[in-house]
Amino acid sequence: MIMDATFWVTVSFFIFLGILVYFKVPQKIKENLEQNILNIENQISEAEKLKEDAKNILTEQEKKISNAKNEVKEMLNKANEIAEKNVIKTNEEFHKLMENRKKSAEERIRQLKNQAEKDIKNVSVKIALESVEKLIKNSLDKSKLDKIYSSSVEETKLALKKKSS
Repeated sequence: MIMDATFWVTVSFFIFLGILVYFKVPQKIKENLEQNILNIENQISEAEKLKEDAKNILTEQEKKISNAKNEVKEMLNKANEIAEKNVIKTNEEFHKLMENRKKSAEERIRQLKNQAEKDIKNVSVKIALESVEKLIKNSLDKSKLDKIYSSSVEETKLALKKKSS
């Protein structure tokens, strides 16, 4: 009989297979593998759901970002419009203020001019009166006095007319 090592390895292999079948190891392995496959399939489907949710969230966030950008643009445009209006308003107010100051200065100049003319008239009259007094004191006769008085009055009137025009 030829019972060599190969025979005993073959017999032990079949016994090992018999023990495995007896304890239902292939079924347990199959069930375990099927359970793993189901778990992996569930994880894949969950991952796909999460991927879809992530895409939806990304789309929503992109829309929000786009809306926010539009709102920022609108806010900037409104702010620019308001700033331009404020600049124009301030500029107009400045011009009005300068125009009022110019009018006030012109009015003040007119008042000073009128006052100067009055002062000149008063001084002219005073000088004329003083010259007449001096002439009277120097005892001129009446005819000469009348002529000097008339000429002084005429000169004063001409001087005043020249100054006022």
